[in-house]
Amino acid sequence: MKLDSVRREYKYDTLDIHQIPDNPLHLFSKWMDNAITAKVIEPTAMVVSTIGVNGFPQSRIVLLKDFSDSGFIFFTNYDSDKGKAIMLNSSVSLLIFWPELERQIRIAGYAEKTSAELSDQYFHSRPLLSQAAAIASNQSQKIISRDILEDRFNELTKALHEKHFDRPKHWGGFLVKPVKIEFWQGRENRLHDRILYEKNGENWQISRLAP
Repeated sequence: MKLDSVRREYKYDTLDIHQIPDNPLHLFSKWMDNAITAKVIEPTAMVVSTIGVNGFPQSRIVLLKDFSDSGFIFFTNYDSDKGKAIMLNSSVSLLIFWPELERQIRIAGYAEKTSAELSDQYFHSRPLLSQAAAIASNQSQKIISRDILEDRFNELTKALHEKHFDRPKHWGGFLVKPVKIEFWQGRENRLHDRILYEKNGENWQISRLAP
């Protein structure tokens, strides 16, 4: 298979620097609405990249659960590889790619834990089986077999109708406060549109980047 022959042209849309809002979160909201309306598969899926405890960059897919002018929120096990990495180095990047819309968003920022109250609120909004799975899994830890994981999960869910799960203290949210947000719109002949927002005090500086 010759990978160098795999190619397509991007013709879906354009991105005009003269027609975008001053606040990147407003453009982000519009693009997210577009992705949901277009029924993009997993529109909230994003790559979270951290500097691992071993010094290597590490990337994985998580789901964006909320966003506002304060930043972007996702939830995880704080004892996971990503949780430990963020505790050592709060610099992270987020990447969202919607191939159906030929769009990409890159975000650089600093992550911090959300409040316990917010983590509690989201944890208890999840289906009970998802709550049990979060408790059963020691995320990123080596296990001898899947049986151990399933036995722990089954034990938790035996009397599910009688249970109320408390959020584990090692599970909760991270808020990523952005300092850079780049919007990428695919264009013909690889002359893509790239618009960069950079935080400057309370304001955002906007630039066009060469593709």
